[in-house]
Amino acid sequence: MSLPRLLACLLLCISNAAAAPNVILFIADDVSYDDLGCYGNTAARTPNIDKLAAKGRRFDEAILVASSCSPSRSSVITGRYPHNNGRASELHQPIAAHLPWFPRLLRDAGWYTALVGKHHMTSDTPAAGEQPQPEPFNLVDAGNEPGNKGGHATWVKTVQQRPKDKPFFFWFASLDAHRAWDADKDWKADLYGPKHDPAKVIVPPYLNDDAATRDDLASYYNEITRWDYFIGLVVAELEKEGTLDNTLIMIMADNGRPFPRAKTRLHDSGMKTPFIAHWPKGIAKAGTPTQSLISSIDIAPTVLSLAGVAVPPTMQGLSFAPVLADPAATPRKYAFSEHNWHDYEAHGRSVRSEGFLYIVNSRPDLAWQGPADSVHSPSFQSLRAVRDAGKLTPAQADVFLSPRPTVELYRTDADPLQLHNLADDANYASVKARLAKAMTEWTTATGDSAPANLSKDSFDRETGNKLKLKEADYRGTPAGRDKDAAHINAPGPR
Repeated sequence: MSLPRLLACLLLCISNAAAAPNVILFIADDVSYDDLGCYGNTAARTPNIDKLAAKGRRFDEAILVASSCSPSRSSVITGRYPHNNGRASELHQPIAAHLPWFPRLLRDAGWYTALVGKHHMTSDTPAAGEQPQPEPFNLVDAGNEPGNKGGHATWVKTVQQRPKDKPFFFWFASLDAHRAWDADKDWKADLYGPKHDPAKVIVPPYLNDDAATRDDLASYYNEITRWDYFIGLVVAELEKEGTLDNTLIMIMADNGRPFPRAKTRLHDSGMKTPFIAHWPKGIAKAGTPTQSLISSIDIAPTVLSLAGVAVPPTMQGLSFAPVLADPAATPRKYAFSEHNWHDYEAHGRSVRSEGFLYIVNSRPDLAWQGPADSVHSPSFQSLRAVRDAGKLTPAQADVFLSPRPTVELYRTDADPLQLHNLADDANYASVKARLAKAMTEWTTATGDSAPANLSKDSFDRETGNKLKLKEADYRGTPAGRDKDAAHINAPGPR
């Protein structure tokens, strides 16, 4: 690059950085959308998030591309579907080395970038002739201190100690609310208030309403309240510094709660995320929620476009910035999601559109009982006892259902728990056909596949105990690998 062109690029970066908002992404670990006060949960205490929602934008149709920790986070940071990230479509696996992470693009353009808390994202070894990606973050910190192992103890310090002459992007990722419950041991009632009362928690109909499950949910609620408290501290610091007005705050979770029929599920309890945006200088009609459909892969192109940084062709998402300006804007028609290996063999796909959820299951003989940490929980073991006594309700029985339907169709507004499969209802045949067509187009365009030798179970499905296997014994071929999907940028229908 010539010197004049290089100087022009540098000046453009400086100009963009000066005009663009600061950005903070708060991401919780294993929290369902309906476990926050602003989404109607009257038992879980989230006062700080609720205030941000009241003065910002609550998204009621924010959909993850994976309800599984590292695959979900990897897709947020690359703006790509899990099977297009290489091996990262499966839990604990790395992102293809050639794919850029959006914080690195911000850093290149003059932003100060930091990841504090849970990371859980890695890059694969570069192929021959490939160069490794530059470091995406100026700072990476586990975020823990004595008495707080939730990943958020140093969030405020990170805000305070950042370079003051640069815009910033912070990926603030708590370990709340991942099992095993940590907040109970480190609870500070003077800061967080009293612990949640098990008698007042909301027990979903697919769980067993007994003392063990209520205690389990109360501990989960405690984790959410602790996460909310530290978000409040960061907001207070931004307000004190005078930087809150031009900081875009986004609040979300990587997947649903770590309970049966939530985490790893394609249904709303697993795949719909709470999503709050707050930006006083940039959100019109503040306080008005939106029904506009957005996908978690839209976060990267949204942030880059607002920052004035070019969105690379690798990103399959699209900017939802129009929804910040107008809650009625609808940049996206379809939202696709995946369920790949997470402790257990699986291959499910879904598409949402027109208020419907369409699911295709390539492994219908296998139950979708949830990941190992959920299976190992008191709540799942309580369900096992009810099952063995022959007393499961239909909603609870779905946790163990095998074989499952190959195709499921739900009207999400009328059936928010997705308990009434409409796939064989003639009244919805045209909807089913349209969504099946969209699914086929997306599968073809993005190079998705269901290899015969998918990764197998590495945990027991009844107890959640780890099987005595080496990784080579259960690790198979990830979805899309046979089609080199990691090098396919086509997004399919959007």
